[in-house]
Amino acid sequence: MNDKLIEAKQRWAREGRLLTGTTADPHDRLPPGQTLVRDWPIMDLGAEPNVTAQKFRLDVDGAVDNRLKLSLDEFQALPQSDSVSDIHCVTQWSRYDNHWRGVAARALLEIVQPKPEARHVVFHSFDGYTANVRIEQFDQPDVLLVHAWEGKPLSRAHGGPVRLLIPRLYFWKSAKWLRRIQFTISDHPGFWEQRGYHNNGDPWLEERYD
Repeated sequence: MNDKLIEAKQRWAREGRLLTGTTADPHDRLPPGQTLVRDWPIMDLGAEPNVTAQKFRLDVDGAVDNRLKLSLDEFQALPQSDSVSDIHCVTQWSRYDNHWRGVAARALLEIVQPKPEARHVVFHSFDGYTANVRIEQFDQPDVLLVHAWEGKPLSRAHGGPVRLLIPRLYFWKSAKWLRRIQFTISDHPGFWEQRGYHNNGDPWLEERYD
C-alpha cells in the first residue's frame, strides 16, 4: 500500500477538502461539488492485486442461511443483469452512463437468504481493503457485482475480475477485487471509514467525511 497516498487522503478528511457545504436532491444528476469526466480515473491504495481466473474465489458468509464459495465460472453462471448508471468519486469526479454486466445484489440475496438479524454488509477485497454498508443499501435494484464494463471484461486496474457497484454512494464503497461478502449483525467500519471518511457516503448529502 502507498502510505503517503493514504496519509494524504486522511489529511483531506481532517481538512474537509472539497466540501462545498451544500446538498442536493437525488433527482439532480450531478451531486454537489462534483465535476464530470469522460475517462475513468484509476483509484486504489497503491497496488493492483493480480487476481487471475484461477485465483479468484468469492465467499458469501456471515449471518446467512446459505453460504457460498464461488469460482469465477460459478459466479458467472449465476443469473446475469445489465445496467447503466453514473458513478461519483469522493475525489470530486463523476462519470455518466456506464454500462455494466454482472450479478444483481438482489439475485445474490435471494440465494443466500440473510438471517433476520443481519443489518450490515462488509465487503473484503483481495488487497485487504474493506467497505461497509447497511443491508438496505446493498438491497437495491441498481447494485451489482460487476465483471464487465462497456461490453468488455472489467480490467485489473478497475477491480477485475469482479468488483462491487453501489452507484448511489460515493465510489469508495464499491470495493474492487472482491473476495468476500460478509453479512453482519453489527456495523464494522471499513478501510476509509476508519480513517475519517463518512460511514454512509451519500454524494447528494455530500457525506465525504465523518
